[in-house]
Amino acid sequence: MTASLLFTVTGCQSPSAQEAQTVSRFTEPKTWSSSDMAEAVPYDMAMQDGTQIDSRVSDPEPKPVVAQPEQAPYVENAAVLGKVFFDTPEGRRVCSGTAVTDPADPGASSLVWTAGHCVHTGRTGSFYRNIVFVPSYNNEALPGVSSADTDTRQISPLGVWWADRAAVSTGWAREGEEVGGAGAAYDFAVLHVRRSGDPTASLEEAIGYAIPVALDAPAITAIPTLKIWGYPAETPFDGNLLFSCQDRPGRLSIATEDPTLYRIGCTMNGGASGGGWFMARQDGTLALVSNTSVGPSEARWLAGPRLGSEARELLTAVGADTGTG
Repeated sequence: MTASLLFTVTGCQSPSAQEAQTVSRFTEPKTWSSSDMAEAVPYDMAMQDGTQIDSRVSDPEPKPVVAQPEQAPYVENAAVLGKVFFDTPEGRRVCSGTAVTDPADPGASSLVWTAGHCVHTGRTGSFYRNIVFVPSYNNEALPGVSSADTDTRQISPLGVWWADRAAVSTGWAREGEEVGGAGAAYDFAVLHVRRSGDPTASLEEAIGYAIPVALDAPAITAIPTLKIWGYPAETPFDGNLLFSCQDRPGRLSIATEDPTLYRIGCTMNGGASGGGWFMARQDGTLALVSNTSVGPSEARWLAGPRLGSEARELLTAVGADTGTG
């Protein structure tokens, strides 16, 4: 199978001791039933009205772009996209994620890219538990997936993949906060996953492909358009369906001392956090350049971090070359 995400273009080193502190290992979690998944609450990081923005660096706020539903079945059109479920002290939560390539294991990656705040509490310093990834969640775009008798083959057609390792950026672990945008410039994470009941399976082989992470993306102002995907779950959405937005990115600077974020107009909301941001390369292939991190309480736009050297280090820390993959 080859990547078939629709995109219309308009225009190694080992981690240091400090970085190793942002890596965690897990045992296989409890079973997540389809009803458990349906009950999970969307997790987002909202910027409250009045949050200070560095207007010297930031571009004007983009016009809202209405999110569009992805065509089903998802296994044929957007198989690398899925939902990330996890347990927090406050209950079950859900974000979005993307299957990405592992530079240390070409063709057989089991890595998932998502937001740091979907994996780790940030500056308060702990990982969430029972983290799983479900690619092509609700493959046929069915309504009413909260029903307990929903066929799990429809909800998780490619299986449920549990995270045995996870890593977040040191910036997120140092600065991240749930409200206000602190740490958003570092809000990314990588999961290494295994399929329940088949621990030797490869996520990339099960899906048929994975998306490379672009660590050499051009400057924000040099990218003609980005397309982002996610499973928004707050009104008027319900978390059952995969949506996307496409727009020319602008710059957003929340804190002068932190890297500048990508920002596009988009009406997706909570639950879309962690969803992949894709750029079309010159050869027509897609690459992941960011993930949904933060947006305003009234969904008008979304922003995500620009990836760099630490993103490469996370892939190394969690990928197959750790000796435990």
